[in-house]
Amino acid sequence: MDADLDAFFGAGASPIALFTTGLSAVICYIMIERCNTPEAQPPADAAISGDRMEDLYRALLTPRDTKEMAALLADLCTPAEVKALAERWQVARLLDGTDISYRDIHDITGVSTTTIVRVARFLRQEPHLGYRTALDRLAK
Repeated sequence: MDADLDAFFGAGASPIALFTTGLSAVICYIMIERCNTPEAQPPADAAISGDRMEDLYRALLTPRDTKEMAALLADLCTPAEVKALAERWQVARLLDGTDISYRDIHDITGVSTTTIVRVARFLRQEPHLGYRTALDRLAK
């Protein structure tokens, strides 16, 4: 099992640390964020209905533990997409819990400064509050 997790998440990564209770809310938020970028918008005739999106949100709320969440993400996302989600979550936690500079966060995580700035903007300025909600819930 550990070899499978290393292959999926990258050697040395701890999926338990990455997928804690409440992470499903962040995943919903990040998926919405990615879908709302101009380059991710499908042509008008191929738009995903609101019902489909609501169904996805409900599905992301069903895992009862980290193992179930990892299984759902493995089925739903590519390994690169899961890695991107985990990186954004790590950046959000570092931005929220420390005074580390963007450059130092880049050096620690390897995440691009563009992504770090985007996470910071959504954490601190955007009205969605997905990161904030998950961070606050995990702090309790």
